[in-house]
Amino acid sequence: MEDLMKIFVVVGMPASGKNTARIYAEARGIPYFATGDLVRREIRKRSLEHDAAAAAAVSTELRGADGLGVTRLALAMAMDSAADLLFLEGMRSQPEIDLIREKAECIVIAFLAPRQLRLQRIVARQRPDDSPQFFEERDLREIEYGAAVPIALADEYILNTGTLEEAVNQIDQIIQKRK
Repeated sequence: MEDLMKIFVVVGMPASGKNTARIYAEARGIPYFATGDLVRREIRKRSLEHDAAAAAAVSTELRGADGLGVTRLALAMAMDSAADLLFLEGMRSQPEIDLIREKAECIVIAFLAPRQLRLQRIVARQRPDDSPQFFEERDLREIEYGAAVPIALADEYILNTGTLEEAVNQIDQIIQKRK
């Protein structure tokens, strides 16, 4: 039987530390595909103002009627890579995870962090598509997308309340155990 590509799917609420997986992957030359990157690219392509409202609207549109549109795009890019192991980030529902599992071996890693810490991170990072004023609204939108299910059913968890180095070490332990 042919070996399937191994995809580590990174899930978590906004500012839970998912980007730590990108830092880990890029430092090791592991391909990393994020649906948020596709949304930001589409915002630039349309010459929209890059703010929380545009990000929400474009994200919802790209997800499509079945909620799988942007995941299909990211998965297609991932499958076109020659990698045996890679990361995918931005899945917000169990049907997205199921879609990935049809194509590859899928290990879901959920990043967890308390609400107040996530809000502090949003204030500190000052991203244009990330607004402390819309923090609760964004959390609720993520939950409406179904984000709580892949988090609850994840294969591995990272409680991301410490340093970047601690989180990177946790990721490495998971990758070494699962690769």
